[in-house]
Amino acid sequence: MAGLKNIKIKIQSVKKTGKVTRAMEAVSAVKMRKSQQRALSARPYALSALTVLAKVAGTNELQQYPLGIAREGKTAIVIVTSDKGLAGALNSSVLKIAERTLTAKNLNKDNTVLICIGRRGADYFQNRGYDVRVREENMSDGVTTDELQAVTNNLLAWHAIGDIGAAFVIYTNFLSTFEQKAVARQIVPLTNALMKEVVEGIPATKGKFAGFSRPELSIEGTTYTIEPSPESVLAAILPRLLNVVTYHALMEAKASEHSARMVAMKNATDKSKEVAKELTLKYNKARQAAITREVSEITSGIEAMR
Repeated sequence: MAGLKNIKIKIQSVKKTGKVTRAMEAVSAVKMRKSQQRALSARPYALSALTVLAKVAGTNELQQYPLGIAREGKTAIVIVTSDKGLAGALNSSVLKIAERTLTAKNLNKDNTVLICIGRRGADYFQNRGYDVRVREENMSDGVTTDELQAVTNNLLAWHAIGDIGAAFVIYTNFLSTFEQKAVARQIVPLTNALMKEVVEGIPATKGKFAGFSRPELSIEGTTYTIEPSPESVLAAILPRLLNVVTYHALMEAKASEHSARMVAMKNATDKSKEVAKELTLKYNKARQAAITREVSEITSGIEAMR
């Protein structure tokens, strides 16, 4: 009977766990839909903004502007992960891409500075001794470009004083509810070829925004007459567009996070039902065996009394 009691306790425990994962799945589904809408809505804006930069990126003025010049210095990496777990391989994929980028660019603890948006990435690199200068946690799904500007301002300030010469952003690109891909994009220095790569990295989507046309960008230089002056226009537009790229990465990562967590919780809920079914079958078999044994003992007792 002790064995039956243990199995029954396990069944109750698995069912309670299933209720929790089902609730988390429902919450993630609601957040996922909102985050997907924000991410998909931001894509046309990001494409248009990057197209504007691509059109002026071939001018000699940009090649002379600080953000358009490759210079010596440390490399800054913006790593976007989640604050919480239970999202499948979402965070581990970002961290793997980050490690590969560090290796490919010959970066180490001495020549790398990090901006970590999300607790998982910050903890990972802080525990390994990296210079995590900025750590942003609990950033809401409804964050605006103005609120994210503080993060971008750090990159601009470090680049202005010559502390960094290049910058990357590593995040999870949202492809669909069941598919997300971790990517690394260089965002400093800003070049025409870089903008072409970023725009081509924004995939077409199913549904509402599937028909949005992706502009054809040329990496050939284009001559423009800029007023009031190239310096004033570039000084106003480039920091803003750098913020757009970072904001777009955050929106994609948020949509990917909730999608991955919803799928993970759905799988956990389905697994809990499967385990509960197996344990119930095991319980019934053990109970039937116990009843059969008791009946056999009673029958044997009656026969002995005769």
